[in-house]
Amino acid sequence: MLTPVIMAGGTGSRLWPLSRQLRPKQFLSLNNDSTMMQRTLTRLEGLEQRAPIVICNEEHRFLVAEQLRQIGADGGRILLEPMGRNTAPAIALAAIAAMQEGKDPLLLVLASDHLIQDVERFHASIEQAIPLAEQGHLVTFGVVPTHAETGYGYIHQGSELGQGFKVRRFVEKPDADTAATYLASGEYLWNSGMFLFQASRYLDELAQHQPTMLEACLSAMAEAADDLDFTRVCAEAFAKCPEDSVDYAVMEKTDKAAVVPLDARWNDIGSWSSLWDVSDKCDAGNSCHGDVLHEDTRNTLVRAESRLVTTVGVEDLVIVETKDAVLVAHKDKAQDVKKIVQRLKAEERPEFKNHREVYRPWGIYDSVDNGERYQVKRITVKPGAKLSVQMHHHRAEHWIVVSGTAEVTNGESTYLVSENESTYIPIGQVHALKNPGVIPLELIEVQSGSYLGEDDIVRLKDNYGRA
Repeated sequence: MLTPVIMAGGTGSRLWPLSRQLRPKQFLSLNNDSTMMQRTLTRLEGLEQRAPIVICNEEHRFLVAEQLRQIGADGGRILLEPMGRNTAPAIALAAIAAMQEGKDPLLLVLASDHLIQDVERFHASIEQAIPLAEQGHLVTFGVVPTHAETGYGYIHQGSELGQGFKVRRFVEKPDADTAATYLASGEYLWNSGMFLFQASRYLDELAQHQPTMLEACLSAMAEAADDLDFTRVCAEAFAKCPEDSVDYAVMEKTDKAAVVPLDARWNDIGSWSSLWDVSDKCDAGNSCHGDVLHEDTRNTLVRAESRLVTTVGVEDLVIVETKDAVLVAHKDKAQDVKKIVQRLKAEERPEFKNHREVYRPWGIYDSVDNGERYQVKRITVKPGAKLSVQMHHHRAEHWIVVSGTAEVTNGESTYLVSENESTYIPIGQVHALKNPGVIPLELIEVQSGSYLGEDDIVRLKDNYGRA
């Protein structure tokens, strides 16, 4: 029986402004109502499998938990990496966690942000790989190339091995001429970064090739602590772990590497041009999402998130609008969006880290307006959810209920505030907000004071382990 291991720690910087540090592409709905991570899990339906193990970082833990809950996969285990150490240690943590239950399952290691459109063929490749993994091979899935791609690493397949092949070698991203040679030979596959192997076999290989890494991961999991739905890996122990990819640490060193071809309309959606490639288009080649009007426009991706976007007389562009940013790029330069993200990060601009809408375990808030000494937010609290008991040193808050009912703790008093009613929280007052009803609570919050940063929150008690 398979245990899916979902790697959910990426940033997706080339899909900015939709993908941000605190809400990267695996948690977004790009060409479907479900998010990329949700589709990664739901496409496994029909395979014999255990509950998944999801590996993510601290900042994304509540996004992961909520998205698993939405698709009925909340029985899975969520491992929180205290810092990034690349894929080899992450998979080691999952393998150790899987074996803690007294079993030694086959681990199906998947990225959380890939698109696979032919699920039937995907399942067929997995079934072909299972006997090889049960025989002790470390199986990777090599995507059958459709063109001479220079953005992927390649796998050179060797002699036949069951329903797969031995891996002759892994090769880095080639130049255009080399990629064309690979494609013409028929012996090379794109390196997808997906794997199938027995948990113990992977750990055995680490013990042989990366003993320091294995020791650090074992220590980090031995000292891990459970917190709500999460397993917090020990930061002090994990910090001693070397950083390396699974390819370099294990797959290129083992003599048990095997590859199974995957021809299932795979795409890693690594850029806006990749998304245009796999999206539905009109006769003029345009892929439009949201409120879009176009005239004399061809082969263009237009994504409007919050307002009307119009185009006239353009072609081969990417145009993406969000509430706080607009991207306009030529499709041929879509990979260079990451350069903008690097500049945003260097300048410490908020558009690098988060959207105007910010997700919290209790709901969401939208920073509608701000200026000197004031900020306006629209807050939505899920039924039954409660914000932390907190206070602020520098700001007061006015709350106006738009819909639903709020249970407000204001100092020593607790009372209800209904639609079209308001209340006031003075500077320094201990307070809390709860939605006691069965429908979402929506309210407008007006903050005023000398400092309005999110770090002016002193949490005294919290249902989500943040105090």
